[in-house]
Amino acid sequence: MTKTELVNVIAAKTGKTKSASAVIVDSILDAIKGALKKGDKVTLVGFGTFEVAKRAARSGVNPRTRQKIKIKASKAPRFKPGKALKDAVNKGKK
Repeated sequence: MTKTELVNVIAAKTGKTKSASAVIVDSILDAIKGALKKGDKVTLVGFGTFEVAKRAARSGVNPRTRQKIKIKASKAPRFKPGKALKDAVNKGKK
């Protein structure tokens, strides 16, 4: 599902216009990004948790040249699905 398809589904379910639904989707995504940028965790009960994971600096190997390289420490967003989301995805599977 693309962002446009998500906006269309929200517009259909809420009776709002597509442009109003797009503003809502953008606002939610901006709020999540802003919280993660500050280092906060975003928990949506029944859906999942967004958080920032820290990756330590490490050494690696350039696959093309086989030279050792240093990989800088970094941060990466993570998502851990909640139980209700896992159950919804796995519903009907045996």
